[in-house]
Amino acid sequence: MTSTPRDNGTAVPAGRWSRMARLGTLATGIAGGMLAEGARQLAQGKRPAMGDLLLTPANAHRVAEQLSRLRGAAMKVGQLLSMDAGNLLPPEIAAILARLREDATPMPMSQVVAVVDAGWGEGWRHQFRQFSFTPVAAASIGQVHFAQLKDGRHVAIKIQYPGVRQSIDSDVDNVAGLLRLSGLLPATLDIAPLLADAKRQLHDEADYLCEGAYMTRYGELLAGESDYAVPALVPELTSASVLTMTRMDGVPVESMTGATQEVRDRIASLLIGLLLRELFEFQLIQTDPNFANYRYDTASRQVILLDFGATREYPAGLVTRFRAILRGAIDGDHAAMDEAACAIGYYDDQTAAHHRQAVLALFVQACEPLRTDGPYDFGQSDLPSRIRDAGLALGRERDFWHTPPTDALFLHRKLGGIYLLAARLGARVDVAALARGIL
Repeated sequence: MTSTPRDNGTAVPAGRWSRMARLGTLATGIAGGMLAEGARQLAQGKRPAMGDLLLTPANAHRVAEQLSRLRGAAMKVGQLLSMDAGNLLPPEIAAILARLREDATPMPMSQVVAVVDAGWGEGWRHQFRQFSFTPVAAASIGQVHFAQLKDGRHVAIKIQYPGVRQSIDSDVDNVAGLLRLSGLLPATLDIAPLLADAKRQLHDEADYLCEGAYMTRYGELLAGESDYAVPALVPELTSASVLTMTRMDGVPVESMTGATQEVRDRIASLLIGLLLRELFEFQLIQTDPNFANYRYDTASRQVILLDFGATREYPAGLVTRFRAILRGAIDGDHAAMDEAACAIGYYDDQTAAHHRQAVLALFVQACEPLRTDGPYDFGQSDLPSRIRDAGLALGRERDFWHTPPTDALFLHRKLGGIYLLAARLGARVDVAALARGIL
């Protein structure tokens, strides 16, 4: 029997024109906010600059709210930029945009029914003992519901928002233009390569058949290992817009901050070790660093892996070069690092020597945990802020502005997310020992 709560979600605009209208409303709101802020500053005897009028917390609230309601690619672009450009924005603006990484407004029951009717056919209810129309999570591409099948299996079902796949390219372009117009991104920030790859990545993420295949591959790669758990795909109830998998509970991994030091250390060690294996053994990385993608089963002591939509395959040649960079950083071999970095595309033969050295210095800093004998204390480290400051200093060099290849950008994001999670847990991890076993 299905539960039928009241229909209190917010419908996702599915058509191109309705989505453009949302963005148009947002642009109007930003313009009105500029006028109000300008009048306020003039009344105080100030001469406001255009950038000050655009770049306000009120405008950031407007952007975050509307992108949350649009969901799909529009929201995903905001998420990507809040991570990639967050350190270039004022803290209060970055904090508001960071909301987009955490939640979205759920769609109402009527839209949920329409999507599953299209994916399963109208008789789908007969396959379930219970189906909860209240989502347990709502994100950028879809929302998750719990249910129980007639055979007794408890499942989690990810239901895609309508119109997501069809709107990806236009959403990405429209939102990027809007963020430029709103002043929420610096004019000097070149986001074109990121946006181009975001479109490709989002098309992959919006294909739940593709995500289901990656989830199955991870299950096979980690089969028989007691430290990790991966949901099993329910293929007969999976389509391009509906993904059904066995339900796994556990607790949010970031909620383990109150656990013993041994437990926190173990969780972080498992996640860092897995990332090293993903890159150097599997050559397959789930690149989304969202903490919600990991849960912890306190009974089995397993780390539960969720959400494989952002999975990327890494070519063997690229993996070999990343291995050379890590080995060079550990051994102090800058010549080997320089050769590998140039081959990857961090810079080219025309790049000035001091800029090449600055990039290599960033690599050495990022590899600090690998160069530390014994456990590295992430909770007491200021490594993320040092890397941020060095990156910003390099980015301000007007004669050096080079966007790394997108595979590298996604790897950076995943590594940074794992470091931040280890810091949140206050974990102490012998990263050098983990690396020795793989490198």
